Amino acid sequence: MNAAAGRLASKKALVTGGVQGIGRGIVLGFAAEGADVAVLDIRPESDASSLLEAIANAGRRGLYVQADVSSEAEVERAVQRVMAAFGRVDILVNNAGIVLESLVTEMPIADWDHIIDVNLRGVFVCTRFVLPHMVEQGGGRIINMASQLGQIGGRTMAHYSASKAGVIGFTRALAREVARDKVLVNAIAPGPINTDMLASESEEWKRAKLADLPIGRFGEVHEVVPTAVFLASDDSSYYVGQVLGPNGGDVMF
Repeated sequence: MNAAAGRLASKKALVTGGVQGIGRGIVLGFAAEGADVAVLDIRPESDASSLLEAIANAGRRGLYVQADVSSEAEVERAVQRVMAAFGRVDILVNNAGIVLESLVTEMPIADWDHIIDVNLRGVFVCTRFVLPHMVEQGGGRIINMASQLGQIGGRTMAHYSASKAGVIGFTRALAREVARDKVLVNAIAPGPINTDMLASESEEWKRAKLADLPIGRFGEVHEVVPTAVFLASDDSSYYVGQVLGPNGGDVMF
């Protein structure tokens, strides 16, 4: 595909947690559809070299900014750098997240705080510094990465489930605030996807989840990316506060 003719031609995107997993897939999907993409991640810039090369090979401009999404100061500086480089942000994907396992009776308070800080506070902080620019420029798209566990919960995953349920609530509330400013806010709630995050789960958890899935397998990153491209594009112009679920049937509405 000619990048200039893609569904996101000339758009400027910012994807958090974009170095690996679903985030990386979204970055590459956006570049293939014509967007310039800034990647914000906590990892060292050397980890992003192959990703930036792939963006360039797609004929688009890439930018890497190292930052912790839960840090107000780091995110503010990162967004300033993206704005200086790109001039605008048309699409924000709040994808950065972490996962830990623990029964509530055994859960370290620090683990709860860490999950909430990254998965929920991080979504708010990044949105807080990008949103005013979107409103000022006359519109944009915000895509928040939730999880099916934010809809149904998961044993040993109370902190993670709570953080992702919070993302869904934040998405719906924000969508009501800014839709008339032409900023459309939606969420994606994937099921278990074959990434490093899934690999970090216990074998017991993976066996139990696999047995529950109607489709009988875990998903792949390329099965989530089209949902993000859709929500970022003009094709989603009547989607407001929605939660789209590439989840293999784990959640059905």
